Amino acid sequence: MKAEHQERYRELGLKIAYYRKLRGLTQEQLAEQVDRTPAFIGHVEAPNIPKAISLDTLFDISNALSVPVYKFFLFESDNP
Repeated sequence: MKAEHQERYRELGLKIAYYRKLRGLTQEQLAEQVDRTPAFIGHVEAPNIPKAISLDTLFDISNALSVPVYKFFLFESDNP
């Protein structure tokens, strides 16, 4: 992961956590639905651990949470 993208990965993880909680799912439940470990989901969502994820995984998360994938890319850091 490029250092210049770390903030975006952090925001992406926070959005995943937000929508997961909004849907009433635990990290374990989401992990099961996307065929990942709870630790993986925890690392993705952790604001202090920049964790890259593949588009395939993001699309799986998008489907599991019923959230259009573009919503994960509306980064606060892009707004002036």
